[in-house]
Amino acid sequence: MSVKGFKSHPYIPNSVPEVEQEMLRELGLHSIEELHEEVPDEIILKESINLPEAFGSEYELRRHVEGLLKKNESCADYLNFLGAGCYQHYVPAICDEISGKGEFLTAYGGESYNDFGRFQTLFEFESMVAELVDMEVVNVPTMDYSQAAASAIRMGCRVANRTAVLVPSAMDPEKLAVIRNYCTPDLLIEEVAANNETGCMDIADLRAKLSENVGVVYFENPAYLGMLEINAREIAEAAHQAGAQCVVGVDPISMGVIAPPRAYGADIVCGDVQPLGIHMNYGGGQCGFMATMDDPKYVLEFPSRLFGICQTKEPGEYAFGDVAYDRTSFGHLRDKAKEYVGTQTALWGITAGVYLATMGPRGMQEVGQTIMQNAQYAAGRLAALKNVSLRFETPFFEEFVLDFGKTGKTVAEINRALLARGIFGGKDLSRDFPKLGQCAMYCVTEVHTREDMDTLVSALSEIL
Repeated sequence: MSVKGFKSHPYIPNSVPEVEQEMLRELGLHSIEELHEEVPDEIILKESINLPEAFGSEYELRRHVEGLLKKNESCADYLNFLGAGCYQHYVPAICDEISGKGEFLTAYGGESYNDFGRFQTLFEFESMVAELVDMEVVNVPTMDYSQAAASAIRMGCRVANRTAVLVPSAMDPEKLAVIRNYCTPDLLIEEVAANNETGCMDIADLRAKLSENVGVVYFENPAYLGMLEINAREIAEAAHQAGAQCVVGVDPISMGVIAPPRAYGADIVCGDVQPLGIHMNYGGGQCGFMATMDDPKYVLEFPSRLFGICQTKEPGEYAFGDVAYDRTSFGHLRDKAKEYVGTQTALWGITAGVYLATMGPRGMQEVGQTIMQNAQYAAGRLAALKNVSLRFETPFFEEFVLDFGKTGKTVAEINRALLARGIFGGKDLSRDFPKLGQCAMYCVTEVHTREDMDTLVSALSEIL
């Protein structure tokens, strides 16, 4: 049979006239139009929609879409040193295998796959992330890091019963824009200056801006520009002395080698689990989480769903289900809920749970050590290039800032030259942080071999 002659299967109602007529007779109708007779005539489109001709078959559609996709260039085709919020880590095959199972992949945030273990898988995800960040309660994943940070900040302000928030000026401007959008006008967001030498939060400026109105001090560790927040404990203590909550954002893959935020005073932890077994995607792959201790004053402020384990009416039998469901916009009157529960990313939570179960504590420690060793090697070799230097001397995890200001070339020029050599260079910081001049943020993870890093050094040496 030719492609053009392909016909759909007869169970599709509009494919065979006889089937369509039989269905209409069953409904007591004579035409499809009668199904829509209540639609006002003035809003009915009378002419054809300006759309291309429909494809004759699924095969033709597939060929067309695959042709479009082949125009894309990905990190599978290039050597990638770009991070800045979405990171290239190794994804174990089992992560794709489990997340691709039909009972998980095709379900959204509804109840359609409870019988197939959704509550249990998300409970396991929450439990493992809680252990990873040394907290006790973790939410069902929210949209992304930005939303998780914004929600964590609002939670902290409700706990403190205050309306001002201090955040670092050296943070992702896109994330800050989401926080402002999500918190305004209820909360006032104020930036704390960064120390010019370390890139970390300026303690003097923090203390000057702390007041009886500040409900949350928010910072990230590692920070957006890669450095570890060397004054983390001092920041948390200053916040608590002022009666504010301390909210810390983390990269969970660093938790195998970096002290968890509770060790230096965090009240609420948030972050993105994309590094945990989730591929980089353009516009997807992000997955936010929030974590606290098992204290009602925090637990009852979570806007999103929490899954727990409980006994059933059958002796010795246990089940998984929602905890304190009535605090959510699903379980309570919408206008009485803490916040509205919107789109969730449960599939990525399940995937991250598979990753954590596969890696275990030892695996998380090993991958963290590998990342730090690779990043240190790359940073040392790159900073040794003529007229190139590290912008900050502060310890870092997987990202670091290189200063190209003395090379006579802009980061944009350097990145174009690298791209021509099949390399994605570091993020150009000159637009978001103009005070830094011609600086770029490079990311090195466990996927980079010494040969990869030496290739980058060689390419930059030629370009510069």
